[in-house]
Amino acid sequence: MGSLRQLAPYFRRHAVRYGLGFVLLCTSNLFTTLAPRYVQRGIDAIGGADAAANIRSAVLILLGLSLAAGVLRFGMRWYLNGVSRLVETDQRDDLFAHLIHLPAAFHQRFPVGDLMARATNDLQALRMVAGPAVMYLVDTVVRTLMIIPMMVAISPSLAAWALVPTLGLPITMLVLGGVVHRRALAVQDQFGDLTSFVQEHLAGIRVVRAYAQERAEERYFAGLDRGYVDRNMALAKAQGVFHPLLTFLAGLGAVAALLLGGAALIRGTITTGEYIAFGIYLGTLVWPMIALGWAISLIQRGDAAANRIATILKETPDIGDPAQPATLPMALDGRRITFESVWFRYPGTGQRDWVLEDVSFDVPAGALIGIVGATGSGKSTIAELLLRTWDPDRGRILLDGIDLRALRLADVRRAIAMVPQETFLFSDTLRANVLLGMPDDGRLDAAARIARLDVALADLSEGWDTMLGERGVNLSGGQRQRAAIARALVRDPDVLVLDDALSAVDADTERRILSGLATSLARRTGLIISHRSSAVRTAQEIIVLDGGRIVERGTHDDLHARRGRYAMLLMRQALEEELA
Repeated sequence: MGSLRQLAPYFRRHAVRYGLGFVLLCTSNLFTTLAPRYVQRGIDAIGGADAAANIRSAVLILLGLSLAAGVLRFGMRWYLNGVSRLVETDQRDDLFAHLIHLPAAFHQRFPVGDLMARATNDLQALRMVAGPAVMYLVDTVVRTLMIIPMMVAISPSLAAWALVPTLGLPITMLVLGGVVHRRALAVQDQFGDLTSFVQEHLAGIRVVRAYAQERAEERYFAGLDRGYVDRNMALAKAQGVFHPLLTFLAGLGAVAALLLGGAALIRGTITTGEYIAFGIYLGTLVWPMIALGWAISLIQRGDAAANRIATILKETPDIGDPAQPATLPMALDGRRITFESVWFRYPGTGQRDWVLEDVSFDVPAGALIGIVGATGSGKSTIAELLLRTWDPDRGRILLDGIDLRALRLADVRRAIAMVPQETFLFSDTLRANVLLGMPDDGRLDAAARIARLDVALADLSEGWDTMLGERGVNLSGGQRQRAAIARALVRDPDVLVLDDALSAVDADTERRILSGLATSLARRTGLIISHRSSAVRTAQEIIVLDGGRIVERGTHDDLHARRGRYAMLLMRQALEEELA
């Protein structure tokens, strides 16, 4: 149950609401406990002096107590179940804030669907602990502490015999509680797998249809779904034994009360009113016992969910801000970038070979540098390291002479804008996707012109206000890339990195975009990473990577004249274009 301690800060945050709820709970139970006494008084008044008046008085008081208890229990539920929704909301906010700050390595290990299951189904299970489970646990304890003295006051021996079966409750909870916990954890793990499968295959529905794999995917999903049903059925069996067993133990108490209480009534040691009141008290304890079993079941399921949430919360960002961050100087013409003997390999991938080996180069402020190489040569890794998605294993990366690790992440990513190979667009308007939090102060249209996105706008019925589908599915690949370039330009960065960002546009559009970028890059540092020679031809220096190492560097003309690796890339590209 240790994982449930993560709820403690939220309980403290909403302590006032919980306190009011528990006050209402205790008061309603007090009135509920007093009510059978007036039933007893009314029944015992039958046949006595002033019977009618005494019965009428008992009935009126009983009605008042019942009405007050009902109103108070409504308030109890309003506060305690309502505050559990606030706890759930706070937890979800905190979990999301934690997730978006976790490193790339974490998101490579955990599928999106699994994280969605934890942020929905698991948090729902924790909400049930924070609300109904806590409410019924406290309600059972308070009601039991109030009712047992009343039962003892009527007949100590009868109370003892009637309550003996409840001694089986701790054993039942201990044995079956562990079973419920294990099976609840299996259900939630399977639900995570199921959610991951649905999310991934709906996102890749075009591939599924293109390869006519609908039937195969249906069969695989049916297997996962059947596994989910089987685990839920196993959990239901454990819970199905739990509740009847508690009811059976309560029923044994009722049998004892009926037999022994009836004998006492015949002997005249208790009155008819006391006998009926005792039966009401015992009956009033039956529901809390059943509710206790349900609450324990919720707690076991919540503990399983808390373990899964705790796994996420234990993850910490391995890239963060230094204790005393340095400050970047004001940039006038971009920023200087320096790679000093950088070595890197991706953690947790099992790769033994270095992705980058002893990479060193210097980009003066305001310069335009091209980086080319075959697939897997390490081009994109340079861009990722520059943004501090990862840190190098050896060596340093400097921005204006300052080690990136000495700067705040926000400062680094404010200074550098990158357009990645794979463009991601959100299910929002095109305007919101391009601005991405920046003000709409006229920069939008200027960026669109440079990125040639203004041409695409004419084909969109709503223009900037066109709603995009998931990942921008209603745009072509070239339109998505142009939107990504515009998104980078509206941030007015000091350094602009294009990581194969023109691969989906035609040659003419590429030429026009590069022409527009030439003006835009005049006061910025630019890195163009590409497999196309046309994209880097005008760069002041071209760096050629092969196997994670720099094998050539120089201008386009110099490298072409050397007949080396760069010339081979040009020859291969020309052959591919000819075949196409």
